[in-house]
Amino acid sequence: MGRYALVVLAIVGGTLALLWPVLPLDARGRGAAACGAALAAVNALAAYFLVVWSEGRSSPAFFRAVLGGMAGRMAFMLAAVVAAVLLLDLPKVPLATSLLGYFVVLLVLELTIVHNRTSAPRGAR
Repeated sequence: MGRYALVVLAIVGGTLALLWPVLPLDARGRGAAACGAALAAVNALAAYFLVVWSEGRSSPAFFRAVLGGMAGRMAFMLAAVVAAVLLLDLPKVPLATSLLGYFVVLLVLELTIVHNRTSAPRGAR
């Protein structure tokens, strides 16, 4: 998982560093964008961890981890977004835009890597 975490952090950190100077947002908006990016990164890392953990286990264990993990991650994301908006008073649009944008990019990365892991011969993993 270490390499995957580094790739996720490089994507999020690198794109935020590149976009930070040109983001047309005030300080609160930038904080909301960073919060959305961080939430998407945590979600991606948790999803990948569950897939790797369940690899090689029985089918019921795999589906419990992946589907149960998905439900748990969705509940966490909802609670985090509600807390960010209501308790931290972060602007909704930069938070949601950043969260959804990074979610899509990291989901594509995750699906590509999981597909490559599952289609590779056992000894090549």
